[in-house]
Amino acid sequence: MDPLEALVAQIQGLSSSSADIARLHTILKQSDDSLRSNSSRLSPIFSLIDPSIHSLGFLYVLDAFTSTSVSNQQQAEELVPIITRFISGCSVEQIRLAPEKFIYVCKRLKDQVMLLEAPIRGVAPMFTALRKLQVSTEHLTPLHADFLLLCLLAKSYKTGLSILDDDVFEVDHPRDLYLYCYYGGMICIGQKRFQKALDLLHNVVTAPMTMMNAIVIEAYKKYVLVSLIRHGLFSTSLPKYCSPLAQRNLKPFCQNPYIEMAHTYSTGKVADLEAFVNANADKFESDNNLGLAKQVVSSMYKRNIQRLTQTYLTLSLEDIANTVHLNSAKEAEMHVLQMIQDGEIYATINQKDGMVRFLEDPEQYKTCEMIEHIDSSIHRIMALSKKLTATDEQIACDHLYLSKVGRERQRYDFDDYDVPQKFNI
Repeated sequence: MDPLEALVAQIQGLSSSSADIARLHTILKQSDDSLRSNSSRLSPIFSLIDPSIHSLGFLYVLDAFTSTSVSNQQQAEELVPIITRFISGCSVEQIRLAPEKFIYVCKRLKDQVMLLEAPIRGVAPMFTALRKLQVSTEHLTPLHADFLLLCLLAKSYKTGLSILDDDVFEVDHPRDLYLYCYYGGMICIGQKRFQKALDLLHNVVTAPMTMMNAIVIEAYKKYVLVSLIRHGLFSTSLPKYCSPLAQRNLKPFCQNPYIEMAHTYSTGKVADLEAFVNANADKFESDNNLGLAKQVVSSMYKRNIQRLTQTYLTLSLEDIANTVHLNSAKEAEMHVLQMIQDGEIYATINQKDGMVRFLEDPEQYKTCEMIEHIDSSIHRIMALSKKLTATDEQIACDHLYLSKVGRERQRYDFDDYDVPQKFNI
């Protein structure tokens, strides 16, 4: 009997019980090289085995089949439905026996839909794949970043947001975290959720690192711009827990035009900021940040209008336009209306006389919805506190950590330092 036919028979016969699957796994490991050398003959096998029943065997065959490079769209068009069907129907228990192969196959799907210039076709299968691979929602898989990338390319931002609300505590590889937070930040920018974008980009910039990488540098550039949009200011001082490597090198890498733009923004002069963006448009364009830079300019108009609410109770649209350097009262009206809609200011506009009346925040923090929101926030913080305590205890007992700390301590002589014995609190 042909070796491939014999292997198919074993896949069909050893996929019913846990013991059979364990035995099949051993056979498939031994046959891996043979499958790869016969990759051109594997296509007919997919019609002989069921991905929902023979998931492990299907995975090994699919892994070998996709190991050869796909260079044209016709081949990609044939491969995408096979991988999609497998991801949709495969057994979670079986694919977790060979997670590396499952990840590889899913990444090949990403490559094929990008080759076809149809990233939307990979969004739903990749979401299904990462959920099947996850042990819990706290686990960040290597597929998360690929899923977010496909969402970005397909402009399916709301779908990408569905995984960004998960609290992540387990990361397999540092690069996965960098890309997850970077792409996640870009998706939040696309949805105008600037605070969430700022948090994700902050995670990239402050993550531990042993060497500088392009992801961190690009994240820092967007971090500067989003900080200006969200808070109207940017500080070049990074937190103490940030990597010393990042603290030394990020500012020089992004001095021009990003740090300089923050300095220009701090003057509060819209004309100067617009001139700066126009003068450096090529640099922003090459970084794919020109649209974000223009949003920074728009945010200064909003920031200047917000300052007016602290000084005036009523003001005409004409005066607002003149004060914040807008072209007309109509443009000022559009800005004020958008800010009211976004909840950035509280005001009413009298259409008859063109007057704007600024109001106080109507939130009294005593509605049922607000009480529920506060209560859920408290419970979430308590759960996070317990998680941090458990993690701290786990690290304190880790032999590798303790041995490293021991080696580090030997480098210092604490007798050379004036260490107080008592602290007054």
